[in-house]
Amino acid sequence: MLNLNMEHITESPSLYRHIEQKSISEILSDINNEDHKVAEAVRQSIHQISPLIEVIVEKLKEGGRLFYIGAGTSGRLGVLDASECPPTFGVPQDMVIGLISGGDGALRVAVEGAEDDTAQAWKDLSAYHISADDVLIGIAASGTTPYVVGGLKSAALAGVTTGAITCNPGSPVALAAHFPIEVVVGPEYITGSTRMKSGTAQKMVLNMISTTVMIRLGRVKDNRMVDMQLTNAKLVDRGTRMVMDGTGLEYNAARELLLQQGSVRKSIDTFKR
Repeated sequence: MLNLNMEHITESPSLYRHIEQKSISEILSDINNEDHKVAEAVRQSIHQISPLIEVIVEKLKEGGRLFYIGAGTSGRLGVLDASECPPTFGVPQDMVIGLISGGDGALRVAVEGAEDDTAQAWKDLSAYHISADDVLIGIAASGTTPYVVGGLKSAALAGVTTGAITCNPGSPVALAAHFPIEVVVGPEYITGSTRMKSGTAQKMVLNMISTTVMIRLGRVKDNRMVDMQLTNAKLVDRGTRMVMDGTGLEYNAARELLLQQGSVRKSIDTFKR
């Protein structure tokens, strides 16, 4: 049940009035001014992000997986972060899994009422045989999304470690998670439009979580994506230059070695043996 006493900061009135009367330049400046507040709000939450990452790293080292669940913008951001892990870090497709209420079709077109089902998230997660070996992060700007709250509660009962990313303090989503992350960015430029600052904050936190986890799992060497997938010409070129830096080879030789070995890491390790 929704906590009626919680602070609905994400729904509070915009600090700006009559924005339809402003010039394009004024609107852009105002939005940019609000966006400047997001990074500081995220910084204030680092002490909440760090312990969750420690747990995720340990679980993934033991063969566990990381799940994201969310609805609307929050769900799309979770799916986006999950989908970028394999090409960026060369991890298996099922190591980081993003689920959105309403299914994959909701990535493009909103599925009416899907987020109001408190039981659906657990059904979606059960299809992947989620267990205590895994970690689940619920994403909800408001912190009240029934799909996310229900999923977190069911997961906790099943022994799954849970985290949450929300932009309202003391929300049901935060209360349902073992490791809540509360990034309070304040009212949106357009009242209640959490695709703006709240969405930006969630994206930043997701970037921090997945990137730090992959670094700790050894998927980055120095500052390079040595396990990235070579899925297009740009990435082959980037990988070739990394091989050049790591081996001293000229471009063509480095490219040939990269294409032969299939990854920057393997190319450099093979050359050094």
